[in-house]
Amino acid sequence: MADDFHKPVKLPSRVFEAFHGGQDPAVALRVAHETAHALVSRVHADPDPAVIDRLVDYTDRHGIDAIAELWSEASARSLPGALWRVYLVRVLIRQNPEETSYLYQRGADVTPTIDPIVAGAQEPTGPTEIVELADRILRGAFEGDFADALDRAAAFCRVEAAGAAALADSVDAVDSERATELTTRASRFVQTGDELGACARLWRAESLD
Repeated sequence: MADDFHKPVKLPSRVFEAFHGGQDPAVALRVAHETAHALVSRVHADPDPAVIDRLVDYTDRHGIDAIAELWSEASARSLPGALWRVYLVRVLIRQNPEETSYLYQRGADVTPTIDPIVAGAQEPTGPTEIVELADRILRGAFEGDFADALDRAAAFCRVEAAGAAALADSVDAVDSERATELTTRASRFVQTGDELGACARLWRAESLD
């Protein structure tokens, strides 16, 4: 991540739009995998609601910088890479729930897939509903089926991408710069959705390291 995050954190949309994952230096990679496996194993072995609450709320209290330092450089198709993307998606949603919910609802209206059903946001999807969805997805990663949580996050990303692409088409004639920004955002959401979906399949195959 190019930006330094501090508490309180604001995550500019450009950070997500520029995010591609990263290289895997040996030490950082080992730490990323060890912490991710230790966390998931510990919480699934003893899903204490108080512990899960703290994990879900961690970035609200401390920012995303510590999580970025741990996991953002991990491979996209790895356990730390999956956790990083789920946390990142939640931060993005909570930072701007109004725009996020607008794009989500627009995407849900135009997509021909079952992704809105898989994602599971309440309809109609406003700011309150989209924040609740973000919390349920992250909570599900710790107390439910991990692959299901990843599939829900992937579906959210695809719906958001559809909404961003649809809005880009509608504003292109009057604001080409905004249309380009939305198109880039849609592309990044598609990429992230693909990565999360791949992680879900690997988890079910017991191959997500």
